[in-house]
Amino acid sequence: MIDEVGAAAVQPAADRAWPRSFADRLTGPLPSTRDLWRLLRERPPTRRLLAGAPAIPVHASRRLPPLTGQASVTWVGHATFILRLGGLIILTDPVFSRRIPGVLPRVSPVGVPWSALPRVDAVVISHNHYDHLDAPTLRRLPRDTPVLVPANLGDWFRRRRFTRVTELDWWESHRIGPVRCDLVPAHHWSRRTLTDTCRSLWGGWVFTVDSDASGGSTAPTGKSGTRVYFAGDTGYGHFFRQIGARYPGIELALMPVGAYHPRWFMRPMHLDPEEAVQAFQEIGASRMVPMHWGTFILSHEPVLEPLERTRRAWAAAGLPAEHLWDLSIGETRQW
Repeated sequence: MIDEVGAAAVQPAADRAWPRSFADRLTGPLPSTRDLWRLLRERPPTRRLLAGAPAIPVHASRRLPPLTGQASVTWVGHATFILRLGGLIILTDPVFSRRIPGVLPRVSPVGVPWSALPRVDAVVISHNHYDHLDAPTLRRLPRDTPVLVPANLGDWFRRRRFTRVTELDWWESHRIGPVRCDLVPAHHWSRRTLTDTCRSLWGGWVFTVDSDASGGSTAPTGKSGTRVYFAGDTGYGHFFRQIGARYPGIELALMPVGAYHPRWFMRPMHLDPEEAVQAFQEIGASRMVPMHWGTFILSHEPVLEPLERTRRAWAAAGLPAEHLWDLSIGETRQW
């Protein structure tokens, strides 16, 4: 059944058995041990990677500004956003910690302090890598916070006494008040330990607000209310056109643009800036926010390069400059 917003409204079944592995969902090869050793040998000096860190745009705020429009987005850093949609507060891949395992401490501050967060109505997780699933941050949440996760990641939360956990497969949806949350495919993978590679799924999210909750009415094209795409972590591939076809009228796309060098290693799992702009065009969104850069050193490009290349790719594509929302860390935009 296709609903009024153009995407299959598939509800997840309760207490189902997930497969032991989601390796069949991979769209690229996983790195081998040999690849990892080569990556370490090629790593540039840390001082070269950090050279532009003082210039990372930061507009840290002690509180969220009042909501005067229908929706807002606030970049906390990396893939963490505070979305205000349909009267709800939605937190994406929350990482408020200074450090995560295996990498240097964050090179820019948290954009919004934890104390400034109002009650969170939902948390969504794209996958279980440490820069997207941060246990110290999640421990700070009330255990009755609704948490939406990809398939087979729910037990991680239930072991930590979260009581409202929903697991979804690709193209499935779950409603939180007036906001429908759909898990959509991504070109990525999952691993938290040495023994759980691809045991849980990964994906991006599409949030659609009921038209009456966003202050408008359903358009003749079938477009519903406010719609936002959060890509999570992903390489480039065929899913973007599918997402754009199933979810027309995306108003804002939160797209990863960093952690892409060297390409021989990162291409299957991370977009580079030019690919991010191309993917943005394929999903048919109106505006784009670059993310997944300027927070943690995860790869070999200098910290400012992702933003600089994104701006050049945007201009080269002939896209309106005002539709690239290259947010400072801590900045809020409303629409």
